[in-house]
Amino acid sequence: MEMSLLTISYLFASITFILGLKMLSHPASARNGNRLAALGMAIAIFATIFLYESDGKKLGNLIWIFAALILGTVVGTLAAKKVKMTAMPQMVSLFNGMGGACAALISVVEYNHLLHVQEPATSTLAIIFGGLIIGSVSFSGSMIAWGKLDGRVKDFVFKGQHIFNLGLLFFIVALATYRIAWHGEIWMMYIILVASLLYGIFFVLPIGGADMPVVISLLNSFTGVAAAFGGFLYGNKAMLTGGILVGAAGTLLTILMCKAMNRSLMHVLIGSFGQTSAASLSGAASVGGSHKEVTLSDAAMMMSYAQRVVIVPGYGLAVAQAQHACHELEKILIDKGVDVTYAIHPVAGRMPGHMNVLLAEADVAYEQLVEMEAANELFPQTDVVLILGANDVVNPAAKTDPSSPIYGMPILDVELAKQVIVNKRSMKPGYAGIENELFYKPKTSMLFGDAKKVLQDLVAEIKSM
Repeated sequence: MEMSLLTISYLFASITFILGLKMLSHPASARNGNRLAALGMAIAIFATIFLYESDGKKLGNLIWIFAALILGTVVGTLAAKKVKMTAMPQMVSLFNGMGGACAALISVVEYNHLLHVQEPATSTLAIIFGGLIIGSVSFSGSMIAWGKLDGRVKDFVFKGQHIFNLGLLFFIVALATYRIAWHGEIWMMYIILVASLLYGIFFVLPIGGADMPVVISLLNSFTGVAAAFGGFLYGNKAMLTGGILVGAAGTLLTILMCKAMNRSLMHVLIGSFGQTSAASLSGAASVGGSHKEVTLSDAAMMMSYAQRVVIVPGYGLAVAQAQHACHELEKILIDKGVDVTYAIHPVAGRMPGHMNVLLAEADVAYEQLVEMEAANELFPQTDVVLILGANDVVNPAAKTDPSSPIYGMPILDVELAKQVIVNKRSMKPGYAGIENELFYKPKTSMLFGDAKKVLQDLVAEIKSM
């Protein structure tokens, strides 16, 4: 009866995962979808603790289990409440890495446990090593991604890195295959573990800052696949379903991100994603000309008497926590009869969906968010484009400069609008480390200052008109 109840609990948890993921596709239902999936996970965890049996015995060490659950819950809750929106990509990388580490540890523990009984079956070994390799790569890669996003780790490229990465990957797969098929030495598992951790490090190290959203998606899919291997190993249907959902969703998102940035997924896998020589970087950074500035009153006048204004949010908006001030500006312009929309680039910010989450927090209507393809059709009929802290996603070098590290990446064609106002703190290059020739175009005017303060002043200026 208990095993039947356990199976029902896993089935219910799996259904909540699927429904929760579906509800996450729209901001109006996303919060409830997250809660529903969390409820399913809680049911799966407690059902495993109290209903699971092996050889007629229930789980032991309940004190240690609940101590770990309480500690993890407290640390996770405090971290999630304190994290700033600008640091959300780092937190995603960190949490994702923890998932990969758990999957790898499961493989290590089960490997040693099964060897004390008898040599595991070939299929079981394949599952163990699959989870070990993918989980280890996800963990070490996510830690490097966290360091790069947080500014603690710099890009690192050396001659022949492609060959080294491919050789290391081949070594890992070959040694794992030998251990699985021909039951080699026990210590080979630890060599595979270390080599997988090294591959995860060298896989992410050369990747440029502008390409990190794709890497986060890919590593997320790795963690899901590694968790699915754990589900196979234990025959845990909830763990298997959750892992497959995360792996599939992460893979699809990775493909979409690659398409959005015009990159090759194969280059991601061999660790050459975002590589650029120093010569090309210096070439991309040499933008000539001078910029012009616009006053607050002139900017307010331009937007107040425009028929259509398109706002392009970027990382600078998140840094200033200016989403609420931006929403206030949007509302006052709409009250004046101006058509206001938000143009969202797929990789604006530092992770997929960063700007969507930021604006949803300020209660911006989802219908006002326009994706890149639709936004590019609007720009020729737009009077004013207001760019708030975005840089690389509006840089024309992606289309005009083959030496640029972002060359080939689809961008928002803001220069097609009649007037472009760019709000930045300074002329400092963006995350990709290159100058933006848009800032020196005749139709572009710079409005320097903190995004939140500038938007608040714009609102006050428009109200006084």
